[in-house]
Amino acid sequence: MSRTPRHLRDVTDPELSSRLSRRNMLGVAAGTGAAALLAAAASASPALAAGTDLATQGKGKPGKGDPVLPPGRLGIQLYSLRDKVATLGFATVFKELALYGYDEIEFAGYTQGEAGPLTLRQLKRLARDHGLKPIGSHVNYYDDNNPDAYSFAQNLDKVLDEAAELGLPHIGTASGPWRYGDTVDGWKRCAEEFNHYGAEAKKRGMKFYQHNHAEEFSFASDRPDVRLYDVLLAETDPDLVHLEMDIYWAYCAQFRFSKRADGTPDPLDPLAYVLKQPHRYPLFHVKDGEHDETTTDGYRMTDVGDGDIDYRHFISTVTGLRGHRYAHHWQTEHDNPTDSLRFARRSSAHLHSLRKKKH
Repeated sequence: MSRTPRHLRDVTDPELSSRLSRRNMLGVAAGTGAAALLAAAASASPALAAGTDLATQGKGKPGKGDPVLPPGRLGIQLYSLRDKVATLGFATVFKELALYGYDEIEFAGYTQGEAGPLTLRQLKRLARDHGLKPIGSHVNYYDDNNPDAYSFAQNLDKVLDEAAELGLPHIGTASGPWRYGDTVDGWKRCAEEFNHYGAEAKKRGMKFYQHNHAEEFSFASDRPDVRLYDVLLAETDPDLVHLEMDIYWAYCAQFRFSKRADGTPDPLDPLAYVLKQPHRYPLFHVKDGEHDETTTDGYRMTDVGDGDIDYRHFISTVTGLRGHRYAHHWQTEHDNPTDSLRFARRSSAHLHSLRKKKH
């Protein structure tokens, strides 16, 4: 009688179990220790052998105890790898991501530059063949100067048609709700449009989402006591509009916008937003930064694990909520990495190494 692998025993999602079993056959199970992931990558791709620097430096080594990261839920925003996608193509990038232990990908465009054109069907199959699940995509909110723009406002049906063809469960935008300015009424108008996009996405079995930067947490120009992000949350239907918290930018916002213009304290806690409405945050961007109060944002972006954001606490707190172990997806990201593949490799190794604190 066959036995279920240990790291699959608490997985109730049949599709997830199937993908992880496939990953086992490829030798890159999501629960594999970081050192093994790096060794596999170096062996399969000699050009990446330098990646073992993480293990030799003692970072990314798995500790004892239960992993913080749920199996099957580590993804990457492909914007971080746009240089490699443009020059090497999706196939090469997907192969490396599978070696690093990634399970999911989030698109930032469906073209690959020098490697030549792909149909959406080919792109979907390519991801599947490498054991990667496309989990979402970033599309512009609007471009009012171009009626043919590939955006929600200008070409909603096309955006949703293509997302459906790729089999995406989520489709969203990294554009802030600034279309009508920075007033409360302006954001209410944007919220109304987001509700419409969410309703149309829901008809196709998808969730619409918005990804934040720091400025979403600033205050309305006409109501300096009102945080704009709170307007977005209050005016959008939670069944139609979901959020992808970029944790790094939320911490930058904590540094920048914990006081109103007149100096009145108005504390901002990114994790508290999630804990209040965890069902609204199916997706997260996991990017890291070193705290530096001499910078505008209070942080300098780094590879995940090199910064000061406590991801062991953040992820374990969210996944520790009843019923939320597998309810969220965690995408690593770096806006401008020095070496994008090295960033992807090191970030995965670090997150796989994190273990829950024992009480």
